[in-house]
Amino acid sequence: MESEKPSFEPFRLFSSSGSGFLEQSEPPLPPPPPCVEVLPSEILPSVKYAVEPVQLGGLTLLKGRVSTQEVFTLSNSDLVPGKYEGGLKLWEGSLDLVKALSSEVQNGHLSFTGKRVLELGCGHGLPGIFACLKGAAAIHFQDFNAEVLQCLTIPNVNSNVPSFQPPALQVTKCDAGTEIRFFAGNWREIHKLLPYVQNIEKDFNVSTGKSLDAQYDIILMAETVYSISALPHLYELIKKCITPSHGVVYMAAKKHYFGVGGGTRRFLSIVEKDGVLASSMVAEVADGSSNVREVL
Repeated sequence: MESEKPSFEPFRLFSSSGSGFLEQSEPPLPPPPPCVEVLPSEILPSVKYAVEPVQLGGLTLLKGRVSTQEVFTLSNSDLVPGKYEGGLKLWEGSLDLVKALSSEVQNGHLSFTGKRVLELGCGHGLPGIFACLKGAAAIHFQDFNAEVLQCLTIPNVNSNVPSFQPPALQVTKCDAGTEIRFFAGNWREIHKLLPYVQNIEKDFNVSTGKSLDAQYDIILMAETVYSISALPHLYELIKKCITPSHGVVYMAAKKHYFGVGGGTRRFLSIVEKDGVLASSMVAEVADGSSNVREVL
C-alpha cells in the first residue's frame, strides 16, 4: 500500500459529503496483542538505535531509526494490520503536528504547562516529546506495539529529554516534574489501562454529583485515521479519555488515504454525526509532492 498518513488543526467539524464510512470492507484482523504498560527500563538494547536530528522550523528534535526487519522480522513494510501498525516509520503527519503545535504555542492559542497529555499511536513520539519540553505535567505515550515503545519511543524520549533518567519504576518523572509513562495495546481496550481514565469513578464529587474533570487535557495523534474499521474505536477512545469541560484533540493526518479508505474526512464524518465534539482547521499542507495533509 502507499505510505501515507495525515495532518492537523484543533477539533472543529466539517460537513461530510461522502456516503457511509464503511463503504470499503477490510479483512478480519488477528487477535490484538494484550494491553500492557511498558516500563522505561524495558528498552531492548539488542536492537540497533541510530539517532539523527530533524529540523522543524526553528526547533530541532532528535529522532531514532531502527530496522523493521530487526524488530518484527518484516522487510520494507509500512504496516501489517493487526500485527504491526507502522510505528517505526516517521510519518509526515507527526512533523506537521509538531510544527502546528509550536505555532499554536507561539500564538498563545495553546499551553502545555501543567496539562495532562496523551499521545495516541505515538511511534517516534515527537509531538508528545514537544509537549514534555513545553511543561506538560504528564505525558502518556500509547502505541499498538510494545516493541515500538521499547525500541524507539523510550530511546527517543531519552535522547530529547536530558533529565529523563528511566529507573525501573512504574512512574518516571524528569527533573521538570513531568510524569512520563508508556502504554501498548489496541484502541478498544487500552482505556482500561490508562490511569486518568481508570480513575474517572474515583474522581467523582459525591456532593455535586459531577466529575472532577480529571481525564486528559490534550490528546495528540498523527496518522491514526487510515483504517476505516478502526475509526469508530478511535473516536470512542477519545471520548473516554478527554476531559469534557475543556479537553482538546490535535490531529494530523492525510485528507484521504488512497487504497485503504480512511482519512480526515472519514473521521470527521463520525465526529459530526455524533455531535459531541466540534472541529476546526489548524493547518493545511499541500506541497504538491503527496496527498493533502491537514492538522485539526
